Amino acid sequence: MTDQEVEWLFKNPIGDGGQFTGVANLIDKYGLVPAEVMPETYNTNNTSAISNLIALKLRENGLQLREMAVQKGMTPAKLQQKKTEMLGTIYRMLALTMGEPPAQFTWQQKNTKGEIVETAEYTPMEFYQKFAKTDFSKYYMVMNDPTREYYKVYEIQYDRHVYDGQNWRYLNLPVEDIAPMCIASIKDSTMMYFSCDVGKFLDSEKGFMDMNNFDYESLMGTTFGMNKGQRVATFASGSSHAMTLCAVDLDKEGKPIKWMVENSWGVNSGWQGNLIMTNEWFNEYMFRVVLEEKYIPANLRTMMDQEPIMLPAWDPMFAPEE
Repeated sequence: MTDQEVEWLFKNPIGDGGQFTGVANLIDKYGLVPAEVMPETYNTNNTSAISNLIALKLRENGLQLREMAVQKGMTPAKLQQKKTEMLGTIYRMLALTMGEPPAQFTWQQKNTKGEIVETAEYTPMEFYQKFAKTDFSKYYMVMNDPTREYYKVYEIQYDRHVYDGQNWRYLNLPVEDIAPMCIASIKDSTMMYFSCDVGKFLDSEKGFMDMNNFDYESLMGTTFGMNKGQRVATFASGSSHAMTLCAVDLDKEGKPIKWMVENSWGVNSGWQGNLIMTNEWFNEYMFRVVLEEKYIPANLRTMMDQEPIMLPAWDPMFAPEE
């Protein structure tokens, strides 16, 4: 139990968050359903209680498996059978609180006037293939992590949402390389997965993130002089929330002044449900963006093919995003 890897697994048996690669793997494996086919429940909108219960059960299961593994006559097949039984309990807990995903459903397609144009039966995979099929292999995550060498690909251990999925990988780039790609995507009317340290210098009422929102130094009579890399290395900053990067304000030279993201906290939060950040804030607290291949210059795209450097799951940069 004192091994760092084992300790991390017991501290983090389940995350109440995620990231782009995991969602893509889930969709490719299971498909999608319309929201009205599997409505939200209290627990899908308020996940902390069921998440805590599942974590508690998984920790109990982990201890049981460790005890079984050292018993005389124990085999990998018996351990696997027990793990399957345990996961059946986890599935039941999720189904009780969030509903069971439908194997098949009837759905009516409507036009812009609200008129029904088709009624058909679908499985989740058939629905995905017909209405939302996406080649996720053409999407790439880039990241700005000043604590690590740029222009290298990194992979995060255990950071996947399905057993047979892929760990999260990213190309680490200076922010000066990331911003032009984001601008190109927005100019082409393509929004992006975007993550940042959302709570820093956030005026939540106005929905505005600006390094000058609060003058903590004058208030406290001291300075806070760490740069981005130092904040990451000391656990003072990291990606905490994922949103959709959707707009940019450019000056006459085409340089970014402000950025806007569509948030998930409701239309009454921030500015009409959005958050706006200065470019200075973007540089300091933006961490991850997912871009379509066509917006990535050829020289950077080629770098994506290098063998990734494996990073441990407990690295300060990689807490699950909300």
